[in-house]
Amino acid sequence: MITIQELLYNRGLDKNAVIKLVRHKDKRQDLYSLYKGNRPEFLAYQSSQSKDVFNGVDYIVSFIGEEGIFSRFIGVYKIISKEKFADDCFGYQMLEVTEQYDDLKERVIIRWSNAISWHQYIKNEMEVIEIKPGLHYKQFTDYFDFILNFDELKEIVNNQYSDWKRVLSITKGIYLINDTITGKLYVGSAYGENGIWGRWSNYALTNGHGNNKMLRALLNSDATYGRNFQFSILMLLPRTITADETIKKERLFKDKLGTNSFGLNDN
Repeated sequence: MITIQELLYNRGLDKNAVIKLVRHKDKRQDLYSLYKGNRPEFLAYQSSQSKDVFNGVDYIVSFIGEEGIFSRFIGVYKIISKEKFADDCFGYQMLEVTEQYDDLKERVIIRWSNAISWHQYIKNEMEVIEIKPGLHYKQFTDYFDFILNFDELKEIVNNQYSDWKRVLSITKGIYLINDTITGKLYVGSAYGENGIWGRWSNYALTNGHGNNKMLRALLNSDATYGRNFQFSILMLLPRTITADETIKKERLFKDKLGTNSFGLNDN
């Protein structure tokens, strides 16, 4: 499970700040249409409250309520100042934080915990249900129908795209990494609990080397070298296959492709 907290903290949200998660839902009007069609009016709606619900708060993470307890992320806002009006209402001046979160806006759907409370402190973890595709997003179609460059792999792993994660986490197999600069190949295998998803996540989180000796050496000389790698699947394996049987299949592909003699495998 990935939470909205993990997603935002990994993108730089200040863990030491006072932060509230806010779910806007109003039976009187369609707030998502208001947000899309008249942003200034929506922001005025968000910034005006009948009670001082954002007292002492540094940031709000804003959502619009959808069907049931689902909620759509629409942005992170820094509270700059507060004003109390004569009718005992409160107005907050807010500045949207855009750099780290723009590509997540309108795409991240969470399950809102405790639907009765529309504003909650960020310590209350909430599960990300879906991250809808962005314009540059490559959807999963078939195991043998794709070649992912490293940036695409990182996007898929970092954003936990559900179509890729669902399929690859139950899939064991033999995979290929192609160094597009030299043409050298690396053959690897995935037979752990989380299958290819687990193994490839490790590459995304280690800047491309996945703790492999020869790949790490390439990155030691150039920390950005991983951008030259391409990932694909060579063979699917039964879910019941043993580690020893998997390694035999991996060895077969290493021999076929000569990756020990001329490639990036060293065992």
